[in-house]
Amino acid sequence: MSTLRLAFAGTPDFAAKHLQALINSSHELVAVLTQPDRPAGRGKKDRPSPVKTLAEAHDLPVLQPTSLRKPEAVSAIAALELDALIVVAYGLILPQEVLDLPRFGCLNVHGSLLPRWRGAAPIQRAIEAGDPESGVTIMLMDAGLDTGPMLARGHCPITTQTSSGDLYDQLAELGPDLLLSVLEDLPLHLSKATTQNDQDANYAAKISKEEARIDWAEPAAVIARRVRAFNPAPGCYAFIKGQRLKVWAAQSAASTPGDEPGTIVSSSGQSIAVRCGEGTILLETLQMAGSKAMQASDLLRGNADLFSPGNRFSTEAGT
Repeated sequence: MSTLRLAFAGTPDFAAKHLQALINSSHELVAVLTQPDRPAGRGKKDRPSPVKTLAEAHDLPVLQPTSLRKPEAVSAIAALELDALIVVAYGLILPQEVLDLPRFGCLNVHGSLLPRWRGAAPIQRAIEAGDPESGVTIMLMDAGLDTGPMLARGHCPITTQTSSGDLYDQLAELGPDLLLSVLEDLPLHLSKATTQNDQDANYAAKISKEEARIDWAEPAAVIARRVRAFNPAPGCYAFIKGQRLKVWAAQSAASTPGDEPGTIVSSSGQSIAVRCGEGTILLETLQMAGSKAMQASDLLRGNADLFSPGNRFSTEAGT
């Protein structure tokens, strides 16, 4: 393996996992790009990204341009004389001028089996759609949105228990090793790159809070998948007797037609069963406003009347 002169561009913890792998490798890491510090926490003080924190801990030069379209940002990257720029959940668009700078181009680690899910939320959308698997794709970036030729893919199963948080962690472990395997012989992988089939592509739009509001008229299986897809963020929610309730874990079950969607069928044991447009959903882990998440059995001990059979959930506060 020849040593490559690399820079890394990324922002969240998922990206930091990949940066750590490069730090531990024999490649020459000459700079790290990450988004500018953002206000966070109750005090809304500027907080560095996980990538910046890790880079500074290893005395790596950090660049934080607000845009890569500015001439000074392009000049700074050009001066690095890179073999490749590794991009993982960076959050800024790379213009063609930047894509053309490294000798071997810019490589992206994408959290899906391309071309299945392109865009901002591939992990959540894969679970929401009921995909049996997800994975990581290493691709050569082009001017399109996750459209570049693929150099390698790693697979990861999605079960009926997998949340977005679970899948995020699994892909964060899978991605770094896959990236390093590509860098072992980058010219070879580039020569065998596979063009994506655009007809198989779907757009993984960013998750909105509005999507997280439970519509009980939907099938139970759809709601259960969305609960897992939106855990840990933004978290699915509904209302009962004016109180907001978040649902963190649920399973779908078959049932015969009967009560109106949103009606509590039973509330004993380990779950609260709620009628849906098709089937019944078993709510297992819930969180009331101002409280912590807890198992249904624990929640029922102090709120049995609220969740009595026959009571109805709603999608709006005050209904």
